Amino acid sequence: MSRNLFTGRIAVRILIGLLALVALLVAVSWLWLRQSLPILEGKLDTGVVSAPVQIARDSQGIPLIEAGNRSDIAFALGFLHAQERYFQMDLLRRNSAGELSALVGPAALKHDRKVRVHQFRARAARNVAAMPEPHRQVLSRYVAGVNLGLQQLDAAPWEYTLLGTKPEPWTEEDSLLTIFSMYLTLQSPIGKFELRDTALADLLPADLYQFYFPDGGQWDAPLVGEARDPVSLPSTSIASLLNEGDSLVYQRTESDDKIYGSNNWVVGGALTDHGGAILADDMHLGLNVPNIWYRAGWTIPGTSRVMRGATLPGGPIAVVGSNGLVAWGFTNTTADWGDLIPLEVSEDGSSYRTPDGWRAFEVASEQLEVKDAAAEVIEVRKTIWGPVVAENHRGTPLAYRWVAHDIRGANLNLLRMEGVTSARAALDLGPQLGIPHQNLVVGDKAGNIGWTVGGPVPRRVGLAGDRSVSWADGDAFWDGYLSPDEHPQIYNPPSHRIWTANARTMDGEFLRVMGDHGYALGARQQQIRDGLMARDSFTEQDLLDLQLDDKAVFLGRWQAELLNTLEGVEEYRDVYQQVANWGGRASSDSVGYRIVRNYRLKFMELTTAPILTYMRRFQPDFSFGPTKRQFEYSLWEMTTREPAHLLNPDFESWQSLKLAALDAVLAEMAEAGLPLKEQTWGVQNTARIQHPLGKAVDLVNWFTAMPGDQLHGDTHMPRFQSPTHGASQRMVVSPGRTDAAIFHMATGQSAHPLSPFFANGHKDWVEGRPSPLKEQSAAFRLTLH
Repeated sequence: MSRNLFTGRIAVRILIGLLALVALLVAVSWLWLRQSLPILEGKLDTGVVSAPVQIARDSQGIPLIEAGNRSDIAFALGFLHAQERYFQMDLLRRNSAGELSALVGPAALKHDRKVRVHQFRARAARNVAAMPEPHRQVLSRYVAGVNLGLQQLDAAPWEYTLLGTKPEPWTEEDSLLTIFSMYLTLQSPIGKFELRDTALADLLPADLYQFYFPDGGQWDAPLVGEARDPVSLPSTSIASLLNEGDSLVYQRTESDDKIYGSNNWVVGGALTDHGGAILADDMHLGLNVPNIWYRAGWTIPGTSRVMRGATLPGGPIAVVGSNGLVAWGFTNTTADWGDLIPLEVSEDGSSYRTPDGWRAFEVASEQLEVKDAAAEVIEVRKTIWGPVVAENHRGTPLAYRWVAHDIRGANLNLLRMEGVTSARAALDLGPQLGIPHQNLVVGDKAGNIGWTVGGPVPRRVGLAGDRSVSWADGDAFWDGYLSPDEHPQIYNPPSHRIWTANARTMDGEFLRVMGDHGYALGARQQQIRDGLMARDSFTEQDLLDLQLDDKAVFLGRWQAELLNTLEGVEEYRDVYQQVANWGGRASSDSVGYRIVRNYRLKFMELTTAPILTYMRRFQPDFSFGPTKRQFEYSLWEMTTREPAHLLNPDFESWQSLKLAALDAVLAEMAEAGLPLKEQTWGVQNTARIQHPLGKAVDLVNWFTAMPGDQLHGDTHMPRFQSPTHGASQRMVVSPGRTDAAIFHMATGQSAHPLSPFFANGHKDWVEGRPSPLKEQSAAFRLTLH
């Protein structure tokens, strides 16, 4: 008895000791984290600003900067970015410079090798030197603000302690590197679409290529032009691609609209009670902690107006927003802004043919620093057109002519958007913007609206750009860039509505000059267009409602087709009921939606496996990737017409293929161990919004990850949503009516888990509750002297 009592006392003491140790560790961790919290209040002598600068933050951490000139605003914004987001900025610059390995070690070497061939750090320095003096001054002052903000932290941001490194100061070229980092996100650094599409067109029988890879169809909803004609069944048998004894290759298919892009639209003053335009913009990107954007506002020097919107930490610019007279937003064009050039190489591989004869490759050595490992040196082969970035399916080296490589590809001309006073003036800035090419959609206080391409458009001569062709004879080349008069533009269309969502927007000459780099299918864009056409007047709430539209319009016919397949098949009775009662939305509580959505993708995987198998005979790592965005048209023909000569030979009938696709989907859903009625779309579509380090260190997720919310929405609808991608922000604004404007962001303002702004606003984003764009009453005030 006494021995048990003694043992029990020992156990209690051990437990108390462990709890005390845990408490001590928590306290130490809390004190350690607190050291890197930003300064929110008080006065700070900078020795830089020309007059006191006021920074007022509201309860969500949204700052309003008041200063007498744009350079001081840039200084204050840089200070804020560094205090709240320095590690994020560091990742952005290292991402495009190919310098991540120096921070995180060998795990990033593959990425750095691929990116370093573009030598973006040297290009950034060149572009900075070419800037007009006013922009250079703003940039210089921003950099000073960043470095002071970093110095004023009592300790380096907490991420550096975990990595055992120290942050390096910010430079002017680093700000240009953040623009290049967005190029890497929004455009392919190796021309992936052209690389794969050229291989498909070259290797597949022509009728099979045209059937499986059309350039559009009934889901198109362009601003100019009509939907494409339907595809025709090919005569060539799919089995003819296979050799006797071939084992078919199956590759899991993700959504064919999982694309870095966005939605935006604008309605003109004729459709609003107040006569001003209303613009909606939600940019679809990877969702991380912290969010990619940092909200901010500042007084526009020399005016009574305020600039409000989203900034990208690393630069002194408002990316999207409103200056009080004009509002603007972006979506990725997915048009063609680079060309792969197959090179004719000498026998010894040292030179290549040009219009002026044979020329030796220029070879540059790039040293990759690697944390906790030896440095690695790579050689970059360069041509008169651009660096060698890949080989095609025949082993021919490919040079890349890319807008991102030119001086016009990256600049700070977006600064000028703050000063425009009309939609027309905003559109005229489009050709001058040095950004990854965007659908620039604008609206002004007077009710005018417009669309253009934000970014320079190359003038192609002797080539369409959709296929890789030799430039060695001088018949194909870029002759500079289009003049402002030639630049694609739409102003005040008769419908008083403009819409874009990464799909084809143009036809005719405008489409020719923009090209195609993997346009989205168009279903999302069409649903937006139809939603806009269904009303004759709009408020800000109406446009937010459209941003949150999760009706499964695109999948409606697939739901009916699946019901037809299961009609009378007893063993699928429960599945039939779930599909029949799916609700017609990408609702987190719908089992039927999940089944229909995943069934279509599995059907795509099974029906296209013979093509994948055939292509890998020539290119072992071939993947459909972005080229599968127009698969829908061939899929629908196959599922409804069931052509025998296009049936995957692994299956005896189309019915057996369809049921095999469904069985595979049901098996994957059942892996969670839940009964069918609980295998909802939300179980699959659960948010995984994590810090980049949390993907390697689980402990980081414990104190930084956003909640695992089950999310409404999916890819082929306005409410674009997946666990890791979606609306990085939602904005609805009418210039001059910021009191009614709405803004959502997927995480809070700060990257610091102890900050009062760390997760503020996240619930509004999840639930779609209106949240103000305009900063609210000040909760903290800081003065920079």
